[in-house]
Amino acid sequence: MEAAVWAVPAERMKARREHRVPLSGAALAVLATLPRVAGNPYLFPGARYGRPISGMAMLMQMRDMGYGGSGERGDYVPHGFRSAFRDWSGEVSSFPRDVCEMALAHVIKDKAEVAYRRGDLLAKRRAMMDAWADWYTRPVAAVAE
Repeated sequence: MEAAVWAVPAERMKARREHRVPLSGAALAVLATLPRVAGNPYLFPGARYGRPISGMAMLMQMRDMGYGGSGERGDYVPHGFRSAFRDWSGEVSSFPRDVCEMALAHVIKDKAEVAYRRGDLLAKRRAMMDAWADWYTRPVAAVAE
């Protein structure tokens, strides 16, 4: 929380490399409101003590709210949040494609490019996440404009 970075361990990533996610002020504000379970190291504790929330929890919550494959409120699924971010970053923002792709931890297919790319563009991705937070938290009246 102090560094405003969420580090996803390599073993949880498809590419088996740690992925750092810069957290915007808006994200940190939400995280600060979460109730904590004493002795549990997870921000999103699961039903079993000392365990994180299930990977299916968000999908199940969305289904309970009427979303999902055949939901009466729409066929939205958790992966759609990533897709919405990618649409915004490519169509609304002016951030370079590389920064957008790295924010989603997409693997670079070009072996030569991989050999020369050593950083993770964290500072540029931090600016992008701040812009994303500004965009999605703007007043509803501004959305119609």
